[in-house]
Amino acid sequence: MNFIRPEARAALWRWRELLGALALLALGLRWALGGVGFIQMTGWACVALAVILGVVGAQRMRFRLGSGGPGVVQVTEGQISYFGPLTGGAVARSEIETLRLDHTARPSHWVLEQPGQPPLAIPVTATGAEALFDVFASLPGLKTERMLSELHHKGPHQVVIWQRSPEPRSLHRLH
Repeated sequence: MNFIRPEARAALWRWRELLGALALLALGLRWALGGVGFIQMTGWACVALAVILGVVGAQRMRFRLGSGGPGVVQVTEGQISYFGPLTGGAVARSEIETLRLDHTARPSHWVLEQPGQPPLAIPVTATGAEALFDVFASLPGLKTERMLSELHHKGPHQVVIWQRSPEPRSLHRLH
């Protein structure tokens, strides 16, 4: 039996990381302020962990713009796959050269470019698109806060979120 309305369940699920961090914070504060010795130290460690989880949870929550958009995203061992109604494809995380956000499309799309392949456009509201947060956050040098702020900008524009820096050319001596 379902005791929670689907809308309430969806709202709770969206806030899940922050609610978990809040519960850990409450437990940590109780142990830190009411315990002694090892329990007190564990409480303060829980408080610190709760703050970190809260920050990460807030970022993840801002990344989720909803679901039910066209297509399905799967991330498996560094491989991003998108199965859409009209297009689709796959990109290896290690092969991504450029990550763009295209606000001219409806809904907005993440555009992943890799050498020798056509760009892969993934709607931000595609089912499973929240898994892209971890992939994007692991790109070297990507500024997560900038990505999140660009995600919430309005107006028809495209913006490069991340671009792989060119590999330094090795110097080959002829003699």
